[in-house]
Amino acid sequence: MSDQTTQGQSTREEPSLPELLQIRREKLEELRRAGKDPFTETRYNVTHHSGEVKEHFEQMEGQTVRLAGRLMSKRGMGKAVFSDLQDGAGRIQIYIRIDDVGEQALATFKKYDIGDIVGVEGEVFRTKRGEISIKAAAITLLAKSLLPLPEKFHGLTDVETRCRQRYVDLIVNPEVRRTFEIRSKFIKHVREFLDERGYMEVETPVLNTISGGATARPFITHHNTLDIDMYLRIATELHLKRLVVGGLERVYEIGRIFRNEGMDTKHNPEFTTVELYQAYADFNDMMDLFEALLSSAAQKILGTYQLEWLDKQLDLTPGWPRMTMAEAVKQYTDLDFMSVSDDAQAVAMAKSVGVELPETAPATWGNALYEVFDQKVEEHLVQPTFITMHPVDVSPLAKRSVKDPRLTERFELFICCNEMGNAFSELNDPIDQKQRFQKQVELREGGDEEAGMMDEDYITALEYGLPPTGGLGIGIDRCVMMLTNNDSIREVLLFPTMKPLDL
Repeated sequence: MSDQTTQGQSTREEPSLPELLQIRREKLEELRRAGKDPFTETRYNVTHHSGEVKEHFEQMEGQTVRLAGRLMSKRGMGKAVFSDLQDGAGRIQIYIRIDDVGEQALATFKKYDIGDIVGVEGEVFRTKRGEISIKAAAITLLAKSLLPLPEKFHGLTDVETRCRQRYVDLIVNPEVRRTFEIRSKFIKHVREFLDERGYMEVETPVLNTISGGATARPFITHHNTLDIDMYLRIATELHLKRLVVGGLERVYEIGRIFRNEGMDTKHNPEFTTVELYQAYADFNDMMDLFEALLSSAAQKILGTYQLEWLDKQLDLTPGWPRMTMAEAVKQYTDLDFMSVSDDAQAVAMAKSVGVELPETAPATWGNALYEVFDQKVEEHLVQPTFITMHPVDVSPLAKRSVKDPRLTERFELFICCNEMGNAFSELNDPIDQKQRFQKQVELREGGDEEAGMMDEDYITALEYGLPPTGGLGIGIDRCVMMLTNNDSIREVLLFPTMKPLDL
């Protein structure tokens, strides 16, 4: 018997798409007239999946099983037909023979289309060519596919179409399924990792009367009953730290964040983060935790610390280098910002290497240092590297350094020139915090739509007392991009934001 995997060639002209759609609808009507409407089926007793059959073939050979899934191919039109069935665990070959199912059942099966969903009952066996298969004894049509799947050899390759029709993408591109399986495993790993360390998972509001916890432009909506504008959260930070004030010493939240900003390969208007806060810890503890979390995820999910991302070979073996932002700037530009203190001198240094400060950023030492790092240094940080001690000017929620009040106890982790997470020793001085909020308000009033707002209730919480606390925010999507070797955030979001087709 033959179990070749290519469809038989036909010399007649293939029908056009409108003709195919009409043919499939006519087949559905024919089924309904015969009293066999597939959409009336309510359940099918599945006993096994394809992966299980293949993995345990030696024990299962000769057993009768019931599988269900989508027909992905049909070949052979005589007294026997081979077909590939795809279920949630992969694909397996189905062998339908007239001697096993009868003439009428075989004739009916031949009318089924690629994409139809069927239930198959039959015996596990191996063909003469050695392929593990199911010898069908009965086949039930469970749902009729009225639209044809993409052409077999070219498949669904257009990125726009793949993202808009993720359901088709998942059907025809097996590697896409793997991406989202890894995403699920990573989120599960994050939960287990934190739960084992005594963290408590919580939920905080998505709708807020104040936009805070980060510098980003928010989405604005309106609450009809209260007749007030509200903001979709741009971070979970401020509510989580309120909980630490309340005595929940280790908390975290995995949740959706919304920022009304541009879209590119690294950014989507809604994305997922995990934020965590630990009382009596600082940013050094957060570095240790982040390194352990991400390296253990690679080892557990991929089985290795070595991986490829963005055409770079990465080594996630623990022991990642740590350097201050000023040290990184000096290493890659030869500019020594720690040797100057005057704002004008710092801005001149930035300009000397072609860096201009944004119009909305005050011409300060801190902003000059940050912009040089952002524009000239990030592109060099390929292997995992912690960049610490960020300027106060760009860190409104981080604790000042005792050694240099211009800096904060903050770090960002960079891998392949991408920021993977942000953390700091949390600012718990309510007076200092209010002053920094006020500076954010002034920036906002000056036209900076990303600047923060005054959060009086958060100041009140700090006045009750926030213990020394370490906090960490991690971009889930970007971590998944790395673990799956994807270069666009759209590839790791099941349903990314897309521009409407009529715009």
